[in-house]
Amino acid sequence: MEFDLENPLPPSMEKFPSLFHIEDEHMPSKTYLQALNSADSNLSIRREIVSSIFCFSRGFDAFTSYLATNYMDRFLSTHSIPDGKPWILKVVAISCISLALKMRKTEFSVSDLLNAGGFMIDFLTIERMEMLILGSLKWRMRSVNPFSFANYFVTFFKFKDDSSIQALKTRAFEIIFKAQNDVKLLEFKPSVISASALLVAAHELFPVQLPSFRDAICSCSYVNKENLVQCYDLMQEVAMERYGSVLGMVSSSCTPANVLDLHCFSSSISSSQTNQTSETASNAAGIGGLKRPKLQDFATDNSFQLSQNHQ
Repeated sequence: MEFDLENPLPPSMEKFPSLFHIEDEHMPSKTYLQALNSADSNLSIRREIVSSIFCFSRGFDAFTSYLATNYMDRFLSTHSIPDGKPWILKVVAISCISLALKMRKTEFSVSDLLNAGGFMIDFLTIERMEMLILGSLKWRMRSVNPFSFANYFVTFFKFKDDSSIQALKTRAFEIIFKAQNDVKLLEFKPSVISASALLVAAHELFPVQLPSFRDAICSCSYVNKENLVQCYDLMQEVAMERYGSVLGMVSSSCTPANVLDLHCFSSSISSSQTNQTSETASNAAGIGGLKRPKLQDFATDNSFQLSQNHQ
């Protein structure tokens, strides 16, 4: 069965609150974010791999590149790239795309991916890297992601027609795709990113209904209000960069963003925090950090040597 990013769990499992309980397991480690923020070289490595993912995945839908990037971030949070091995970046990119395509049951050829990027490497090397990535991700390939929470949060918005729901989701999805390149957003849980993107989309498309939608999401016990405010502000910046469709998903009938006070929303949520308990605030700490081992050089038999963190 094709992996649907909006419905990551098998049908037999309860969707909610299961997704909220396991989303931490599908995020990069906190040490990964610290490494990205502490060294420009780490940012350059991520930027180059992301660029390769988009290059090699041309011709496939945007969900595939999003899933591949998710695998990449989670993999790099436990393994670093050896110095002087820039070609490994392309191997990681192709392997993540290959795994994403397999999960989505998409017909493809690894040779086509290699040819698309003008990259010469043997299939066995790709397979070995795939196994290394699978082990690092602990075979959690059905990634819980921001798209997984969209259908839950839109129920907080009382629409009378399906077209409004679809318009809201479409714009929110566009914002989520654009936001994946912003490393500052990697610290937020997928559910918070989802809720923030929907609120930004509502801010643009349905400003009259925004206050009730915002208050309903703030009342959700699964959402950390402080994180929501911070994430919303960052998502607003992403959305304000440009309103042209990245994916060609947004209908030309969608209204452009309304020029509203960006601080209004944050102030409103912040004031509501005084009436909330501090219980959810403890969730903001994220995943505990461990020292990141390096991905070792190829051995003489060209096999990867695995060095992992043990939780």
